[in-house]
Amino acid sequence: MAALIDISIAGRTYQVACREGEEENLRAAARLVDGKSREALSGLGTLSEARQFLFASLLLADQLIDDRPDAAPRAEPAAPDPALVERAEALATRLESLAAQLENGAEQA
Repeated sequence: MAALIDISIAGRTYQVACREGEEENLRAAARLVDGKSREALSGLGTLSEARQFLFASLLLADQLIDDRPDAAPRAEPAAPDPALVERAEALATRLESLAAQLENGAEQA
């Protein structure tokens, strides 16, 4: 049987289903995402919800990569490719638009 629990990320509450017995793991994961989401917000200023989650996931992925014992030593980061930055911004804008449409649809339902 699935259990419904409330988790809070970046000041917003979400109701999420999980399997019985996995509630605390889900709460712990939500705390990690919440912390990284707040870290992204404090470092970058005002962000849309989609971008906040995007940067939180990137921070978590970076942390996972750093914690891997087989990870190669980090080289100095190169300057970002302007074309890739532009594509990432376009994707983020599109994701925000889709999220807004989904939220509007949920509110009207």
